[in-house]
Amino acid sequence: MNPASNAAANAGLFDSPAARIALCVVAAVALVAAPYVVYPVFLMNALCFALFACAFNLLIGYVGLLSFGHAAFFGFSAYITAYSLKAWHVPTEVGLIAGVAVAALMGLVIGALAIRRQGIYFAMITLAMAQMVYFFSLQSPFTGGENGIQGVPNPPLFGLIDLESDTSMYFVVVGIFLLGFGIIYRTIHSPFGQVLKAIRENEPRATSLGYHVDRYKLLAFILSAALAGLAGSTKVLVQHAAALSDIQWQQSGEVVLMTLVGGMGTILGPVVGAFVIVAMQQYLQVGEWVLVIQGAIFVVVVLAFRRGIVGELLPRLATLFGSGPPPAQHKDIAAPAE
Repeated sequence: MNPASNAAANAGLFDSPAARIALCVVAAVALVAAPYVVYPVFLMNALCFALFACAFNLLIGYVGLLSFGHAAFFGFSAYITAYSLKAWHVPTEVGLIAGVAVAALMGLVIGALAIRRQGIYFAMITLAMAQMVYFFSLQSPFTGGENGIQGVPNPPLFGLIDLESDTSMYFVVVGIFLLGFGIIYRTIHSPFGQVLKAIRENEPRATSLGYHVDRYKLLAFILSAALAGLAGSTKVLVQHAAALSDIQWQQSGEVVLMTLVGGMGTILGPVVGAFVIVAMQQYLQVGEWVLVIQGAIFVVVVLAFRRGIVGELLPRLATLFGSGPPPAQHKDIAAPAE
C-alpha cells in the first residue's frame, strides 16, 4: 500500500470547489442527523478512534514512520485526564489540555529517541517505549492498575455545556474531532506538510537540500502524539473511565489495522477504517471470533483493496464522474531560504 500513490489517486475527485463544497454539506448533514439514527455512544467511540487513526496516519502516511507504540499516547493521556477530573476536580477543558500536554511531552521524549533510527528499528523502539509506559501504568497507584479509573465525572464544558446529555456530548465530540481533523488537514497541505512528504519520498535528497530532517520528523511525531492524546482524553469523557486496555500493544496494532483498511496516506481513509473496525467490535458480538473476522477482513483488503477502501473507491468515483485521476507531475523541492 503506497501512500504516495493513494494521495495522487484521490486528488481528482475533489479538485473542483463545487465538489468540495458538496462534500462538506453532505458531511455536515450526516453528522447532525447521525445521533438521531444511530446509537450516539457508538458514534462517539468511533469518532475518538477515527481521530486516533488520523493522528497515526499523519506519521505513517505522510512521513513514512511506522510506530508500534501509539497506544502509549492514547492510553496514558486518558489516565491523566481521568485522574485530573476525578481526584483534582478540575474543569473538563483543563483535564483535556492536561492529557494532550502530557501526550505531547511523551512524544518529545520518545520521538527524540526513536527518530535516530529508521524502518523496523524505529518501530521496535516505539514498541519498547510503549511497553515501558504500559508496565508503569500497570504498577502505578494513581492509574488503578488492572481496574483502571472508573466513575470519572463530566463537569460542564466551559461551565456551560452539559456533558451528561448524550446529544450534547455527541456534538462536543464532533467538535473535538473536527478540530483535530482540521489541524491534520492544514498540516499536510502546508509547506511543512510538503517537506514531510518529501522526507517520505526521498530523505537523502531532502537532507541534501538543507532541510533538518530529524527536526521535521520530531515535530511531526510530537503533533501525532498530541492528537492521539486528544483522542484518548476525549474517550474518557465518553466512557467515564480510563482502562488498561487502551494502553496495551494490541491497541497500537488496532490503529494500524484501521489505517490500512481505510487507506494509508489518504485524508479520509483512517476515518472510514475506524468506523469499520469499531462497528465490527460493537455489532459482531461473537467473543474472540471478532479477532478472526478482523483478520479475514484485513486479508481481503490487502488482496482486493491494496490501497485501502478509500484509496480504491475514490479513483473509481473520479472516473465515474468524469474528473479522472490527475496527471502525474514531478516537482522539485525548493531549498529553504537562507
